[in-house]
Amino acid sequence: MSTNGIEAVYLETHNWGKAAQFFQALGFELDFETDHNSGLLRNGDGPYVFVAEVPEDRPTGMKLVLKGKEVTPDAPVEVVSPFEDTHFGTREMTVRDPDGREWIVQAGS
Repeated sequence: MSTNGIEAVYLETHNWGKAAQFFQALGFELDFETDHNSGLLRNGDGPYVFVAEVPEDRPTGMKLVLKGKEVTPDAPVEVVSPFEDTHFGTREMTVRDPDGREWIVQAGS
């Protein structure tokens, strides 16, 4: 399996409005906003940033989403969850690196 760079940064926040304003002040433009306090921001042709609000009692996190093809990776890549449809129209797989970090691979067209 090979990947082709970074597709996106997935970022969790406790305040969608403040996070969106922060990225807009850095030059990102709001591509779309959902009705559940999340949205996608872009800045040029590079990776996009998807920001999702989580409840205050839940820790925030951040994940890099890699561009890839929908194939099963060879060892030593540990597949946490195989490719599956997401609620936002993509297909994603989660893998774990040797240090325990999880990475999302989003299938490209």
